[in-house]
Amino acid sequence: MAVQESYSVASNPVYHEQSPLRVLFAGESQTKPQHVVGPKIYDYYLLHYVESGRGQFRSEQHTYELGAGSCFLIHPGRLVSYASDAKDPWRYRWTAFSGSAAKALVESAGFAGGQSVLATGGESFIPEAIRRISQAFYGKKESADMAALGHLYLIFAEAKDLLTDETGLTGTESQVRRTVKQMIHYLSAQYAHPVSIEQMSESLGYNRAYLSRIFKKETGMSPVTYLLKLRIDKSRQLLRERPELSIEQIAASVGLTDALYFSRQFKRLCGYSPSHYRDRIAASPGAGPESRR
Repeated sequence: MAVQESYSVASNPVYHEQSPLRVLFAGESQTKPQHVVGPKIYDYYLLHYVESGRGQFRSEQHTYELGAGSCFLIHPGRLVSYASDAKDPWRYRWTAFSGSAAKALVESAGFAGGQSVLATGGESFIPEAIRRISQAFYGKKESADMAALGHLYLIFAEAKDLLTDETGLTGTESQVRRTVKQMIHYLSAQYAHPVSIEQMSESLGYNRAYLSRIFKKETGMSPVTYLLKLRIDKSRQLLRERPELSIEQIAASVGLTDALYFSRQFKRLCGYSPSHYRDRIAASPGAGPESRR
């Protein structure tokens, strides 16, 4: 089925020339396959949130393969390009902002030192905040500018929670934990896709061996094992809550296209096959959460 391309953008109807922070516009687009922007530079900050599909974002230092739940921030004056996937073109929302206070906002949220991407996980407020900015601009009220700034701060408040370490650690240790947190968010957002650790490493801009080493040190398991356990946990939830789905459909829904491999791994980690697990659930509808593990 051909992708129906769409594009819409709303500009800020209120202009304050001396404002230290100003949201310029917001929009959304379903891109066509291999839709390319750039290489080019902008004179404002431009934040994209990927709602679905996949694509590639290239900055001056790194190339990132991104999917649903990812953000990429374009800094003013930097040469960038981005392109949608040939088979699964991305749909994204974006908002642009500028002003003398913009850099401080970006850096305080953790987008410093070349940081350009963010993996949000599955329950981000960012796309809704961008939608509300667009809605405010379409309304053309005098309050639109103030409403947009409020939503922009909420966007970067979420980014700060995800990008900065809340433990108060500093230096290398803080950066390690922050990176591991990004890895966990990335895997939590991408587990339903046939994602690889190589893709995650490329997306985050680090060497695979380094990421594997720090991840195991912080979590006690390798990224590969963490991803598999995450997928099996999600499959158990589907087995409990979606009895109409086949084992093959559940395997595909958690990013494992080989149903036989899925069944083997499920039995290895849970002690019984997916079908047996589902039968146990059906046979004991009144059982508590502990008996359903």
